[in-house]
Amino acid sequence: MPVLDRQPVGPGSAAQTAGTLPPRSVPETAPTPLQKHYVNLSAVGLVCGAIAITALELGTPPTSLLVKVPVLVGAPFLAITTADATLRVWRSAWAWMPVDRGRALFRLSWVAAAALLLILVVLAAVIVLIA
Repeated sequence: MPVLDRQPVGPGSAAQTAGTLPPRSVPETAPTPLQKHYVNLSAVGLVCGAIAITALELGTPPTSLLVKVPVLVGAPFLAITTADATLRVWRSAWAWMPVDRGRALFRLSWVAAAALLLILVVLAAVIVLIA
């Protein structure tokens, strides 16, 4: 798999340096802790979730091991990758704050949505594992 390294922060395009256009992006200064492993960890959560959801759709009761094992294996991966993505959006919001407050607040609303999703994932996993 090719490695995508960070590109150096340049002066920007001529239109941006002239001040006619707002910046399109703010450089990311530090990678998140799991950035190099994010896709692989997400894939585990995706496959486990697909197995559990398919089993439930086919009528398997939530008390079955065919549902509980994928949830037990996949939920931690899903929670970890969601937390890592939330950290990245959080950093992005604060990087945008001095540049464009509107974009920063929009990103903070995504942080709130991701935090809610994280809580729901943990609650759903607990409900399935207790059943």
